[in-house]
Amino acid sequence: MLHSKLQSEEDIAFASATELHRLMVKGDLSATELTDIYLNRIKKFNGLSKAYITVTPNEARVNVTSFTRHDLEASPFAGVPFAAKDLFDIEGIKTTGGSRVFHDHLATEDAVSIARLKKGKAISLGKLNLHEFAYGATGENPEFGTCPNAYDTSRLAGGSSSGSAAAVAFGLAPVTLGTDTGGSVRAPASLNGIVGLKPTMGRVSTRGVMPYCWTLDHVGLMTRTVHDCANLLGLVAGFDPQDPVTVNVPVDDYAFELDNEIAGLHVGIPANFFYERTDPEILAAVERVQRYLVSHGAQLVPVTMPDMTNTRTVSLTVQMPEALSVHSRYLDERGDLYGQDFRAGLALGQCLLAEHYVRAKRFIEVYRQQTNALFDDVDILLTPTTPAIAPHIGTVTTKVDGMDEPVGNAITRFTSFFNMSGHPAITVPCGLHSEGLPMGVQVVGRYFEEKLILNVARLIEKNDEFSVPRPKIG
Repeated sequence: MLHSKLQSEEDIAFASATELHRLMVKGDLSATELTDIYLNRIKKFNGLSKAYITVTPNEARVNVTSFTRHDLEASPFAGVPFAAKDLFDIEGIKTTGGSRVFHDHLATEDAVSIARLKKGKAISLGKLNLHEFAYGATGENPEFGTCPNAYDTSRLAGGSSSGSAAAVAFGLAPVTLGTDTGGSVRAPASLNGIVGLKPTMGRVSTRGVMPYCWTLDHVGLMTRTVHDCANLLGLVAGFDPQDPVTVNVPVDDYAFELDNEIAGLHVGIPANFFYERTDPEILAAVERVQRYLVSHGAQLVPVTMPDMTNTRTVSLTVQMPEALSVHSRYLDERGDLYGQDFRAGLALGQCLLAEHYVRAKRFIEVYRQQTNALFDDVDILLTPTTPAIAPHIGTVTTKVDGMDEPVGNAITRFTSFFNMSGHPAITVPCGLHSEGLPMGVQVVGRYFEEKLILNVARLIEKNDEFSVPRPKIG
């Protein structure tokens, strides 16, 4: 029996996790019915979306068969299906990393975030597509297919967490996990019109997640609504004594008082870099968000960001040696199984000296200190999430303000810096471009102040002016 506001299985598939859980609590929908709806949609649309590498219907049905009404009290995600990027270990399931290299890599235990979701009685549907080993912002994957954008299948979903974004955007899962090393959650979330959060470095354990770059890797969340994101963070966040990166800071009730007003909030507007070489419609949309926040009592404060001249070089100088350190053991035995672009990246890692790596790490520490200093005067930073809408599949370079830029660099130009600084950042839709594609705005906060940026994102989300319609699938 479907709730009166949800007239079809498609309505169910595109409902928020919060609404789905509420329907199950009311008895209008069972966990078994909900799981079957998503499994049927995956069977129908995964060929189009390329979202899933591995679907686990048997495991999902076993878990949901033993599900009881008492289990609904376990968490806001009890009975709610989810899926994870194929870097997350799920016991008994292959973790491929989106590559042929690990075609036989069977996980022996759950990643910490997966275990916490299972403890909350969420139902795993499977493993999601990605740019091979998370190396790339386009999400292009010659082995498992390239995920298209839900709003225009001739365009990219973005990456590297392409399947995580596509699964939510195509209605194949209500919430997903991804990883974010340079924007790999926030950028595809923005391009597909959903919510994407990179928490503070150390807020969510990465244990059990195949590493790409330890210095910059974050577990990220993709959801349909900010409320879902707040609840999901509350479930997966927390100290992990076996993960030296996690910090023993109390986990907030992120969904509590999510609709607080923001009168007196100081909103930092970067005067350099983050509003440059950007699609005029995206700039106009973010400026409307600025005016909207001011109408709620916020104050706009111009801020000067650290010198951004070398930030991409610094990021790559850390990424590639660390990626090489993960994969060097496999190159002799399985080197021919790596994709061409990732092999090129590993070759770059071999050419970098220890001096370069150490210098880049020192740059990162300076970026962290300089960014922290900005929050002495402001409460949040507000930027576009991406400088352009989703590019066409196969695009190599994109042109903004007459300047050519590699498409992957453009997708993550406004996100990657905050992986180096470690600050929490969330993207939320801020309208639909005239070409019919979503645009996103990014809210960045102080360390461990996810509650505040979620609150601001929720305020933006409540304004219909910034909402995006459901994509027309199939």
